Amino acid sequence: MFFSPRISTRELARLCHRLAISTEAGIDARRIWSRETEQAREPIRSRLDIISRAVNEGNSLQDALMDTGDFFPLMFRELVAVGEHTGGLDKVFAQMAEHYEYRLKLRRQFLAAITWPLVELGLAVLVIGLFIWFIGVIRDMTHSDFDPLGWGLYGNQGATAYFTIVFLIVVFVGLIIRAINRGLAWTRPIQRAMMRIPILGKVVETLALSRLAWSMYLTLYAGMEVRRALRLSLNSSNNAWYTDHIDEIDEKIEQGNSIHDTFVNAACFPPHFLDATAVGEQTGKLAESMALLSRQYNEQAKYAFKTLSTLGGFMVWMLIAAIIIYFIFRMASFYLGAIQQAAGL
Repeated sequence: MFFSPRISTRELARLCHRLAISTEAGIDARRIWSRETEQAREPIRSRLDIISRAVNEGNSLQDALMDTGDFFPLMFRELVAVGEHTGGLDKVFAQMAEHYEYRLKLRRQFLAAITWPLVELGLAVLVIGLFIWFIGVIRDMTHSDFDPLGWGLYGNQGATAYFTIVFLIVVFVGLIIRAINRGLAWTRPIQRAMMRIPILGKVVETLALSRLAWSMYLTLYAGMEVRRALRLSLNSSNNAWYTDHIDEIDEKIEQGNSIHDTFVNAACFPPHFLDATAVGEQTGKLAESMALLSRQYNEQAKYAFKTLSTLGGFMVWMLIAAIIIYFIFRMASFYLGAIQQAAGL
C-alpha cells in the first residue's frame, strides 16, 4: 500500500474533465474508455486498459474500477458508483474535476511560495558540505587537528558522511509526508500533534474541513446513503482528528441520532461547522448547506495556504539563521581556544 502506484492529482483532474465532457455528450462508455486507454501512458495506461476491457465485457464501471485496486482514490471510486447508479455520472465527473483542479491550484501556490526558501536552505547545506571538505584540505596542508566545527567530519570521507546524513533526513521527511497522504495508521499521533501546534493547527484544520465539507456535499447531493456518505467524507479529510471518530459517528447515526447531534457528541468539530450542519438538517438542505460551507472553507483555504507558505518560509529562514549563528559561535570558540593555547593560558 505504501509504495503501490496511484494516479496523481493532476492526471486525475484531467481525466475527470475529459470524462465529464464525453459522458455529458452521450458517447458510449466503451468508446470513452478505449480512447482514454489509447491516449494514456504508463502506469495509467495499464489501469485504464483494465477498465476498458471490463466495460467492453458488459461489466459496470464500479466493478471495473475495483479491478484496479487502490490506484484511484476511494472517493473517486465511491462517487462513480453512486453516479452510475443514479444516472448523474457526468455531473459527478464535472464536480470532481473542479475539486481536483482547485487542489492543484492551492498546491502550486504553496510550492511557489516555498521554493526560494528551500533553494536557500539547499545552498546553505551545500556550503557546509564544501566547508567540511575544505577542513580536510587544511588539515592535510598543516598536518594539524584543525576542526572548527567539532563534528569530527573533514575531507572527502567527512563530506560523504555529511551528505549521506542529509540525504537520509530528506528521505525520512519525504516518507513521513507520503505516509500521511496515504493515511497510514502510525501517522495518526503525528496528525493529532500537528492540530495542536499554534498557527499550523488552524491551517491544517481549515484544509481538512474544506475537504470534509466538499465531500459531504458531493456524496449527499449524489444521493449516497447517509452512513456511507459520512464515512467516506470523514475519511476524505485525511486527518486523524476526524477519521478517528468514524466508527463512533457511524454507530450514533445507526442508532437514529441526527447528524448535528452526532457531530456535537464527537467533540472534534468547530462551532461554525456544527451550525451549518444544524441549519442544513433543519431546512432539509444539508447538501446545499455543505456546498456553501465548502466554498467558504475554500476561500479560507487560500489564506490558510498563504499562511502555511509564510510559516514554512519563516521556519526555513530560522533554520538557516540557526546554522549561521552556530557556525559563528563554533568558529569564535575555536579561534579563542587557539589564541589561549598559543598564549599559554
